[in-house]
Amino acid sequence: MPWCDTCSEYRPSNTLTESGACPDCDAVLGEPPKIPWHFKLLVLAIIVYLGWRAAQGVAWLAGYL
Repeated sequence: MPWCDTCSEYRPSNTLTESGACPDCDAVLGEPPKIPWHFKLLVLAIIVYLGWRAAQGVAWLAGYL
């Protein structure tokens, strides 16, 4: 979805004018920035870490009981 800096909100593609401008302020819109690759890597690392800690917790709990 295109982002309008002037209005500070996302605009659905079907609401834009034929020239690709915002219907409220007539600013030409661009695509929103992409998520950086290192943010995706951080999320993956957190998921792996929490999965490993959950497995350790289950193993500890099994040994404790």
